[in-house]
Amino acid sequence: MRIASEGWPFIRAAAGMDAALLVVWYAWPGWTVALPAVGALLVAWLFVFFRDPEREGPRGEQLVLAPADGRVCAIARVQEAMYLHGTATRVSIFMSVFDVHVNRYPVSGEIEIVHYNPGEFTVASHDKASLVNEQASVGIRGARGPLLVRQIAGLVARRIVTDGSPGDQAVQGGRMGMIRFGSRVDVFLDPRAVLRVAVGDAVLAGRTVIAELPA
Repeated sequence: MRIASEGWPFIRAAAGMDAALLVVWYAWPGWTVALPAVGALLVAWLFVFFRDPEREGPRGEQLVLAPADGRVCAIARVQEAMYLHGTATRVSIFMSVFDVHVNRYPVSGEIEIVHYNPGEFTVASHDKASLVNEQASVGIRGARGPLLVRQIAGLVARRIVTDGSPGDQAVQGGRMGMIRFGSRVDVFLDPRAVLRVAVGDAVLAGRTVIAELPA
């Protein structure tokens, strides 16, 4: 199982803590066996959380792929002023702490903007999170027009990682970054795009088609 590089510091720290708890249990056997057991569960969960599986799926300039694992928590028609400068369809995907948190580019194209905005850490599934939470926005000029992806921190998320920079080439299905530890990703699309998902649908980053763009 491939692990995202951002996860190793956490895994090593948790493994070290678990080793210390084993020493405690060895010195004072009895009920303290629960301590290393809890530590082992934490290490196992961190391995699951930071997994970075290979993703293959449909590709094409007309397709928009899910940028995150999770469930579609909202679809709305909104005004997007940062990059699209007009009406857009926003598809929001909520990631629980059990989902893969590596984010992937939904389309191929040139990255034109990367904008980080500090903010609050409210529940990511709430609609206001797209306005007030810590977030990073990536604008991509694809073959069929511009598209914006927004990584939004959640209630317990404290670090957004965005790999690309303006001028870089985004590759559809390739790694875009990740968010630690429970969060949301929004995609802002051409309002003429035909949606292929509905609220409540489970999606996989780099594999699930969420929309088809007009020619």
